[in-house]
Amino acid sequence: MVRIKSTVYAHKRKKAVLKEAKGQFGNRSKRYKEAIKSLIASRQYSFYDRKKKKGDFRSLWIVRLNAACRESGISYSRFVNGLKRANVSIDRKILSDLAITSPEAFGQIIETAKNAPVSKSVQKVTTKAPAKKIAKTKE
Repeated sequence: MVRIKSTVYAHKRKKAVLKEAKGQFGNRSKRYKEAIKSLIASRQYSFYDRKKKKGDFRSLWIVRLNAACRESGISYSRFVNGLKRANVSIDRKILSDLAITSPEAFGQIIETAKNAPVSKSVQKVTTKAPAKKIAKTKE
């Protein structure tokens, strides 16, 4: 049986890995074994950070909305609560963009949130203090 040599393909595979690891520090870009380890880690980080980026942007939008709301004399939490009560379903990304690009339209949304009707479930409920339990004694 003829032996098939895989040197060409192994060399191509190693070259591809080293090319992808180009720009990494030290041996990570020069040695195949180190490059493989480095690429595995970098792919894990890239997967994790693609997910994390969504939360980072949401935080940015909330910070922008909070700043814009406070300029209008309302806190962010009251603003969001007012929007829910008024059944306004605009996401934070669009609200943040509105606050930056057209403050007058955002001001109208803030007024809508401020003047939203208070539903029965949101109203403050006062309850009586619980009655004290009287221990029964044996007679």
